[in-house]
Amino acid sequence: MSVTPAVSAETARESYEPVIGLEVHAQLKTRTKILCGCSTRFGAPPNTQVCPLCLGLPGVLPTLNARAVDFAAMVGLAVGAEIAGRSVFARKNYFYPDLPKGYQISQYDRPLCVGGSLAIRSGDSWKTIRLVRIHLEEDAGKSLHPEGREGVDTTRVDLNRAGVPLIEIVSEPDLRSGAEATDYMARLRQLLVYLDVCDGNMEEGSLRCDANVSVRKKGSTQLGTKTEIKNLNSFRFVDRAIAFEIDRQIGLLESGGRVVQETLLWSSERGVAEAMRSKEEAHDYRYFPEPDLLPLDLSREWIEAVRGRIPELPHQLRERLVREHKIPEYDAEVLTDTRSLASYYEEVVARSGQPKLASNWIMTEVNAVRNKNGLTIEEFPVRADRLGDMVRMVGDGTISGKIAKQLFELMVQDPAGPAELIERHGLMPIDDDAALRALAKEVISAHPGPVGDFRAGKEKTFAFLVGQAMKQSRGRAHPEKLQQALRAVLAEKP
Repeated sequence: MSVTPAVSAETARESYEPVIGLEVHAQLKTRTKILCGCSTRFGAPPNTQVCPLCLGLPGVLPTLNARAVDFAAMVGLAVGAEIAGRSVFARKNYFYPDLPKGYQISQYDRPLCVGGSLAIRSGDSWKTIRLVRIHLEEDAGKSLHPEGREGVDTTRVDLNRAGVPLIEIVSEPDLRSGAEATDYMARLRQLLVYLDVCDGNMEEGSLRCDANVSVRKKGSTQLGTKTEIKNLNSFRFVDRAIAFEIDRQIGLLESGGRVVQETLLWSSERGVAEAMRSKEEAHDYRYFPEPDLLPLDLSREWIEAVRGRIPELPHQLRERLVREHKIPEYDAEVLTDTRSLASYYEEVVARSGQPKLASNWIMTEVNAVRNKNGLTIEEFPVRADRLGDMVRMVGDGTISGKIAKQLFELMVQDPAGPAELIERHGLMPIDDDAALRALAKEVISAHPGPVGDFRAGKEKTFAFLVGQAMKQSRGRAHPEKLQQALRAVLAEKP
């Protein structure tokens, strides 16, 4: 049954403070599963990437994937967490059709990573979200619910995902809105992709989260009763589901009801949360140490070796672009969306010598084409060296901004260099003094009214005449030389 707000919470919302923590599950980018050699490739036919271990058959023993440990430790170090010298795997016991063993191998009281933090945007300022832990675990399978014969519902199980390596990243309840939670998810995804430990594909289930939500009166330090919204797999769903649950809880409290601790599922079609089951506590899972896996012992030397492989992180790259190229922080934020986009920008700058102009072109024209066509920067047809050559021409005045826009459209369709395209399509700028003077005379002759106004002292009409001249030249006239020619002709006696 659907869980809907009892009363409208709009008027009461200002007196409440939401308290939100996220548990994010990220699939690690390994070729094989965490405890066996089965493939993790997405999209294979159901139950074709399984073995006796995945199926929970007796008599088989797990072998820990060293690459998964390496990736998990790298994430922990990137967020400033403490990497445990010894961590322990545990069995988390619960029954579900897609969990063939009847338990999930995870970590409980001795996780791999403890603490750490992640900075997010909250309004116009930065806010630090503390982390509780990051631990390794195996994924479960997937239950499918196709319609059976004669309309009878059926459930089928695909165990290809069973045993896929995950890290669970648990935050402190430091988030205060759906917008903050969305930004946290986006920045965490960016970090994981920068580290190349997760592909961040939320549609394929590589990144998903559970949101723990409660509300309390502003000024109170006591936490309210929390609910958990499971398996949110898009930024939009995170924002909408949390906003719904905040309003639902406020509505319940304002109408004299109480919030029940339970697990909810978000229905994106109806835009509501649906009750799934009462919320379990840790003791409900009957955790105990996994007897088939030894404790995971990591030396300081190994940990430092992992630290040495961490690339430049998003916040470090953002700060460097601002420092070295003197661009605004907003520009740097956009340009560091992905590491490949930042590399593209720096190559354009190296080619053009125009940091801010390069930033403007990438943020507007390049991203407009990419967004319209769903292209990554790697798929974008204009290579960085070609764009850099064009930006240099704009920066040194060889071509005007208007010509550059025409040229850019051609470059998207044609792999030739900008100089060749300018020549081939007749876009060569008009900077010859005689030609510009002739153009000025033609425009002045065609617009006697504005010319008279200008000569009578109305300076603002000059911009109109410049615009008409640029229009007539199809943007090819050299802007500064054109203005000089216009003023010279206007200064002559009629």
